[in-house]
Amino acid sequence: MVSDHAYARFSSSLGARGLRLAGRFNVAVYRLSRGRLMSKVGRAPVLLLTTTGRRSGQPRTAPLLYLDDGGRFVVIGSNAGNPRAAAWALNLRADPDAEVEIRGRRQRVRARVASGAERDELWRRMNEQYAGFEDYRARTSRDIPVLVLDPV
Repeated sequence: MVSDHAYARFSSSLGARGLRLAGRFNVAVYRLSRGRLMSKVGRAPVLLLTTTGRRSGQPRTAPLLYLDDGGRFVVIGSNAGNPRAAAWALNLRADPDAEVEIRGRRQRVRARVASGAERDELWRRMNEQYAGFEDYRARTSRDIPVLVLDPV
């Protein structure tokens, strides 16, 4: 199995275009297999997040590592440490209503940005599952958001 740090280096090396292409491939395989394939990176599970494009108004789906936190989902807008924020995170700021898909099951959610002690605790717990987030944080000067997706 590939280490979190090796995976983080690989994903960071793809650049923005490479990440988009890899994401499209991941979404297609995940959906075709109903989450039996492409559903984990190391110990971290993967969900599909569908947001509304802030410019296009069209649905946009991204595969994301997540933390299941008692029925709510926690995701991190790292964009693999790229200087620009992840498009899906910007979409959620424009319209917090979205949908998650986990192993073929879809659920409506509403996003909010965690802050303060809650953010720190969720960041720590996400990094227990996937240590690559610390690598991403070291690669960028921007604040990486921690988002909580509450079921609606």
